[in-house]
Parts: sequence; C-alpha cells; structure tokens
Amino acid sequence: MPSATPTPEVAGRVDRVLLAEPRGFCAGVEMAIKALAWLVRAFDVPVYCYHEIVHNKLVVERFEALGVVFVNDIDEVPDGAPVMLSAHGSAPEVVGRAHQVGGYTVDAVCPLVTKVHHEVKTRAREGYQIVYVGHAGHEEAEGTIAVAPDVIHRVERPDEIDALPDLGDDVAILAQTTLSHRDWEGVVDAASERWSDLWSPGRSDLCFATTNRQGALLDLVDRCDAVVVIGSTNSSNTRALVQLATEAGCERVEWINRAEELPGDLFGTVGVTAGASAPEEVVDAVIRALDPADGVETVRHTNEDEYFPPPRNLRDLLQAIRGFAGLGFGAPPPSGHLDDRAIDASDALTALDRLRPVG
Repeated sequence: MPSATPTPEVAGRVDRVLLAEPRGFCAGVEMAIKALAWLVRAFDVPVYCYHEIVHNKLVVERFEALGVVFVNDIDEVPDGAPVMLSAHGSAPEVVGRAHQVGGYTVDAVCPLVTKVHHEVKTRAREGYQIVYVGHAGHEEAEGTIAVAPDVIHRVERPDEIDALPDLGDDVAILAQTTLSHRDWEGVVDAASERWSDLWSPGRSDLCFATTNRQGALLDLVDRCDAVVVIGSTNSSNTRALVQLATEAGCERVEWINRAEELPGDLFGTVGVTAGASAPEEVVDAVIRALDPADGVETVRHTNEDEYFPPPRNLRDLLQAIRGFAGLGFGAPPPSGHLDDRAIDASDALTALDRLRPVG
C-alpha cells in the first residue's frame, strides 16, 4: 500500500523505487536510432531526416549536435543529400519525393506501422470505408491517412463514431499503433454497435511495446505514492502512460523529459517508467536523483526481446563499406556479417559522440 501522508520532516524522502520492466526504447525505436547513427557514420554531414526520427527531444538534440538536420517538408532536403524518413511512417508522396531528391534515401519506418499501411491499402482495394483511430496532427496518423485519404475517417473518441456519415455496410477499423488499449477498445465498442459486420484486424494494430509498457505500469501503480513517467510531450505512447497512471488512481503522476525536471518533494514509494522513445540513461539519472533509501525493485511484466533489423538498403550499404575497408590496406576483408543486433541504440549514440566531438 502507498505510504501515509508524510510529516514535514520526512517530506521528500523516497524509500523505494518500483522500476517498470519493460520500459524505454522499443524495437522500432532501436532500429530507427541505429539506422540514423549508421547513416551519420557512412556519410559526411549534414545528413537530413524527414520529421523527428523518434519523438524524444533529447535524442533529436543529440543527433542535431552530430550534424543531422530535421525537416518537416521533404523539399527542404537539398538535391543529392542523404536523407532518412522517420520511424512514424511517411505519406506515399513523401517517400517518392525523397527518392527523387535524396542522394541516398533510407526509410526507417517501424515495421508495425508498415503493417497498418498494408492493411489500409488492402481494405481500400476491397471497397471498404475505414475508421481510423488516431491523434490529430501525429506524424504516424498523417502518414497512414495519406495512404488512402478518400476512404479514411479519423476519430479519437467513442462519441465521434455517431457523428460519422453513412459509410455503408463495408466498414473496417484500424488504429495508430501507439494508442492506449482503453482508447482503442472504447472506440471499437462504439463502432461495433453501429456496424454489426465491422472488420478489424485478427491481431490488434497496437504496438506490442506500447501494450507491454502499459501492462508493466499497471503491475506497480497500486503500490505507489507517485509515478514518474519519462518521455517527451510529443510522444503519444508516453502520454498514454501518463493517462493510464492517472486513470488507475495514482494521486501524483509526474511527466518529465530529464532528471533535472524532477520535483524535490517526492516521498515514499515512487514508480518509474519510460515511454518507448526515452533513453535508458535518463532512467538511470532519475533513479540517482531519487536516491531511494531502500533501493530499487524491478517489477517485470514480461520479457521483451523483439528485434527489427535496419532497412535492407542500409544493411547492404554498411556491408559494402565494411568489405571495402579491408581491401588494399594490408588487412584482410572482414568475415561474416555486421551484427547490428549486438549493438543497442544507446551504445551507437555514445560511439558517435566519441567519433564526432562537438566543441
């Protein structure tokens, strides 16, 4: 049970941290960050990226310091420059334009978002009208809607279902991958009441990492006096964690991007989790700042070992560079394949920091 309200002399003392597991970088974010790190290493800067590679300000700032330029219009990319498309997925027109202007183009879209794009194409081809549950202005939602804009109708809340026009009998429902289960299920229930033959995916479109992080939070929230959620304010899955902790009855939920934003009056048992694009080094800094007297207890919801390899054209490029590096300089060509899986995104960023010091 959470601690009683502290007396003034003990206010600010954290007894124990309950650390959610899994938390932080998901497989898609790991893939995208490493892909951009590889691109920075393979090409001279500036390297361009369409939209923030992931929704985390600290990660974006770190890449900017390394010479990456983030743009919101693909036409801002100079002809011939290397360009990466973000993990959230891009409109088909943007992908096509990137290949026209970019000297080398890598699409780092999360495979789970690609799956939704494929479902949109399939349902549209079969004549369905599509109800899409997603947040207005979110890059993933905008990219998905652009796949078949004439047949997609975006909603966010259950009460918006009845406001939709007559869509006929062939109606499908799809979702932004980073929604909370509660948001998704509420809309699905309302849509199922309106359309008895509503088509929905056999497996939910919701990202397994989003689901796992929400489950881990629910496993510990009832034991906490406060919960700290780490992640940037433009991160949809981080926002879902904040909402979930609040809806679960936690009296105090702190949403921070870095350890310096922690309030100084947290006490008792504090839960800590992080959105899918939040670096683990920030989690470590938060725990050091909380300095729990009785240590840290990891609350494990499930094991998460999914891995997404880099985009194929980037893998081929890296393997070619690796082979070329060993030719003609007194060293044998490297054997085997580049083991991207053995490198995590945080290590890739740290290695780049050493290679490209910023004065």
